Amino acid sequence: MRLQKAIQTRILQLCQERKWSVNKLAERSGISPSTLRRTVKPYASINNTTTGLILKICQGLEIPFKDFWDSPLFEDLEEEP
Repeated sequence: MRLQKAIQTRILQLCQERKWSVNKLAERSGISPSTLRRTVKPYASINNTTTGLILKICQGLEIPFKDFWDSPLFEDLEEEP
């Protein structure tokens, strides 16, 4: 799996666990819904996803930054083109 796909999947997984929409996560994270949608869309680019954005998402989810990455999704990642 490529990094962007793993990030996208992880964000959607965390939303689903809380029964939140992407818009609700954006609101709780203090980011615009369009910014978050650009990150989770199927053809998103890793360039759209900064560590600062992930930190804001973690703050909105009320989880430590390291917990975001604590997932099998981030094992054996493929190199980005």
